[in-house]
Amino acid sequence: MGRDARDARTGEFLQMLRSSPAGGPFDFHGEHYRVERGGLRAPAGPAPPIYFGGASPAALEVDARHAGAYLLWGEPVPAVAARIVRFKNEAGRPVRIGLRVHVITQAIADEAWAEAARLLAGMSPKRIAATQTRFARMDSVGQARMARLHGGSTDGLTVALNLWAGVGLVREGAGTALVGSYDEAAARLDDHAAAGVDEFVLSAWPHLEEASRAGRHVLSRTRAGALTAVSAGKR
Repeated sequence: MGRDARDARTGEFLQMLRSSPAGGPFDFHGEHYRVERGGLRAPAGPAPPIYFGGASPAALEVDARHAGAYLLWGEPVPAVAARIVRFKNEAGRPVRIGLRVHVITQAIADEAWAEAARLLAGMSPKRIAATQTRFARMDSVGQARMARLHGGSTDGLTVALNLWAGVGLVREGAGTALVGSYDEAAARLDDHAAAGVDEFVLSAWPHLEEASRAGRHVLSRTRAGALTAVSAGKR
């Protein structure tokens, strides 16, 4: 199934999902799904907000119709800001914007970059090459954007201020990390917030320890004092 067909199927599924919590039967006749008298026996309250992302035109259309929060992966701030403007023009309605990015932080910036270097040292050239070959076969626009940041090379991985693309050498999906001191990481979150990001989905390795550092030392340093942060798991 091609990318556009997958997005169309996702749109139909989300349309049905939003119909279900109202309670009572509903019918749905789509290209990919057919439902006769589906739904819940009793109302279950409002439909949960959908966190959804996508960079292709077809995915953007689905996001504009159904997303409660539009998720982006970490890119240089000007690129993030441009995508936010494009999405809001497409949606024509209030939608929250989320940023999915990893964090590598320490009290001292050099220690954070040393941790990034340690992670990079654990990525064998053979694994990087195999992973990039697999990524090149994908039809994901978002994955292609991540790949362009590093080009499959271990050189020049700092693609913007405190933004490191090394994660994407071996990891599918969100492939960038904010690297630096607590003050620097907080400043970069503030930069993205100023560009229109409302929420942050943060993760790192080891996850528990980094989540604790970010929660204790980074969020308190942001201009907002405590930006809305959702701690992600391994994905």
